[in-house]
Amino acid sequence: MNLTLSQKERLLLEDQKSHEEICIKKYNSYANQAQDPELKQMFRTFAMQEQQHLDTINQMLNGQVPNMQQGQQSQQSQQQNQQQPRQQNQQQVGITAGQDADLCTDMLMTEKYVSSTYDIAVFEFADTNARQALNHIQKEEQQHGEGIFNYMQKKGLYQPQ
Repeated sequence: MNLTLSQKERLLLEDQKSHEEICIKKYNSYANQAQDPELKQMFRTFAMQEQQHLDTINQMLNGQVPNMQQGQQSQQSQQQNQQQPRQQNQQQVGITAGQDADLCTDMLMTEKYVSSTYDIAVFEFADTNARQALNHIQKEEQQHGEGIFNYMQKKGLYQPQ
């Protein structure tokens, strides 16, 4: 299916493209810096999903509406593989916990921002399929934020008040 973009839609997609590129760079860099193997793996997984988001945005910029059925099936498989029972671990101590906490805090703030920009984009698109694609990406961004939040809470690095 072809997608004809308005000037505003194209500009919004260009913004989302730059956000996705930054997320990929950050997740890959932070995966290399993280000390906890669990955190390294989570960041690597999220980097791959951000690459899928970038691919979707590029498809849309090229005038194609992506097939979200395939993406939703792979997302459901990934969610099932990633779900683990919550365990309360003792708080990590020392420099590694501080460094990992800083990486998580930065990515949580990034995900909050990126998710909010998708919210705006969803409401600005005329094409229903394009809106659904952007909404799908936004939900995954929120899941990334939830994954980071849950990791931080489990490790005693974040306590919501």
